[in-house]
Amino acid sequence: MKIYNIKVNGKEYIVEVESVQESKKIEVIEKSPVETPALPTSGHIVKSPMQGQIIKVLVKVGSVVKKGTILCVLEAMKLENEIVSPIDGVIKSLKVSANTVVENNQELFVIG
Repeated sequence: MKIYNIKVNGKEYIVEVESVQESKKIEVIEKSPVETPALPTSGHIVKSPMQGQIIKVLVKVGSVVKKGTILCVLEAMKLENEIVSPIDGVIKSLKVSANTVVENNQELFVIG
């Protein structure tokens, strides 16, 4: 039996692993919130210009967008700010959903 520290998406987990000869079981000792890791995608990354809360997402993966298309609405300091597409393309990845609190420069969308 061996204990490992594993870092996934910036979160640290401690796991205890038995060798294959002992058992095929892997047990998590310390539970942490599980996040789905983002798949690597290539394309233009749209980032949040400020911290706030996403109140509406107006596109989905696969949506075709033109430069200037409103992608989402970000509420910051009681003002609603429209985040628009800087390029023509297709939404490859959504990194946020409605009611998500975001930080300045946080990734919101990937457009390919």
